[in-house]
Amino acid sequence: MKALLLRMLGVALLVGLLSFALLQSLPGDAAYRIAAGRYGYDMVNSAAAEAVRHELGLDRPLWQQLLAWLADVVQGNFGVSLVSGEPVLAALSHQWGHTVALSLLAWGLALLLGVGLGGAVALLQRPALDRLVGNLALGLRAVPAFVLALLLATLFAVQWDWLPVAGHGDASYYVLPALTLALALAPGLAQTTRHSLAQVLASPYVQFARTKGLPARWVTLRHVLRNAAVPVAAYAGTQLVLLVEGMVVVETFFAWPGIGHALVHAIVARDVPMVQGTALAMGLLFVVLNTAVDALCHWLDPRSAR
Repeated sequence: MKALLLRMLGVALLVGLLSFALLQSLPGDAAYRIAAGRYGYDMVNSAAAEAVRHELGLDRPLWQQLLAWLADVVQGNFGVSLVSGEPVLAALSHQWGHTVALSLLAWGLALLLGVGLGGAVALLQRPALDRLVGNLALGLRAVPAFVLALLLATLFAVQWDWLPVAGHGDASYYVLPALTLALALAPGLAQTTRHSLAQVLASPYVQFARTKGLPARWVTLRHVLRNAAVPVAAYAGTQLVLLVEGMVVVETFFAWPGIGHALVHAIVARDVPMVQGTALAMGLLFVVLNTAVDALCHWLDPRSAR
């Protein structure tokens, strides 16, 4: 628990500093952008921008603005949106649930596809299936997430009209964004599963178990799967980075009301507290999920905890 809290503290500090620095480096006047988000571009003038600048303290030195945000975070207060005036925590509490639900569904689907295909290739040992899965994995890894999202939306939503193309609602709205994320993660999981199973199947202790006359199913369940699961689980943890990154693209494309979608809108509006809050939420999501993967690896192989 102590290590988890230290990770979260480090992520909060790093994300806050980077978000603040990157937003300050963007061209243009932040006060104009915020005023435009509040009143509309047709109603913005120099007087409105100056009023917003003074109201929000954007005319203060940058170090004072950063220290004020860090002081609020320490107290559990992420501030308020510079555009809407809504508390950042209130906005994140609504967006967080949508992002977590989509993330877990996509990750579970990626594990089902990747581990299933990789395991089938390793256990069945069919050269034709091995080539098919290898070529499919190579093709999917070469396609960017936004291109994959466009292809799936065009096929399933526009051409066949089977699924909604964007927004949030019943279970059907989850399919396209979750499938887009899962197809981006599954190829690496399939290849890792295949190599891990092949290595374990060729190991001396598995060969010895077979020599003793143990049933093939018992050898697979007792000796193969658990040992092969350790590197697969570790690799799945590293892929959480791709999952968190892909959230920004996929949620924006499918208008999913999560923290990735909110982050893009906050950047465009130069809403510094919302950018820092949403980026921090995504960073903490990665820390929590990665810690869960570490715990799973330690359970599968207690020797890794030493």
